[in-house]
Amino acid sequence: MAESFLMLAQAGSGSSPLNTLVLLVGLVAIMYFVMIRPQQKQMKEHRTLLASLKKGDEVVTTGGMLGKIHLVDERTVTLEVASGVRIRILKTSISAKGTVAEGAPAATSEEKKEEKKKEEK
Repeated sequence: MAESFLMLAQAGSGSSPLNTLVLLVGLVAIMYFVMIRPQQKQMKEHRTLLASLKKGDEVVTTGGMLGKIHLVDERTVTLEVASGVRIRILKTSISAKGTVAEGAPAATSEEKKEEKKKEEK
């Protein structure tokens, strides 16, 4: 009985190297389209964002700090985070233009009333 399983295992393992090569090429292609290509596209967009920075733009850093650009150098940016408070950061740490409040919809007065009613309950 054990000999028949051994013979079946040996017979099934005789796949051609061409099948293995096709499988390997397919896996590399999938990895390229799922991981590498989107990452390269994202890096290109970030480079164009950094190149288009100018004085007066509102930006968000990777650390979540919001500020308005006061000065742009080759490698650094001076942000004004409050009135008269300026910090220097690396250009590469800027993640987006605009403020966080732009993407959030403003709550209507009816929504505020409903939230107060829920809090009272």
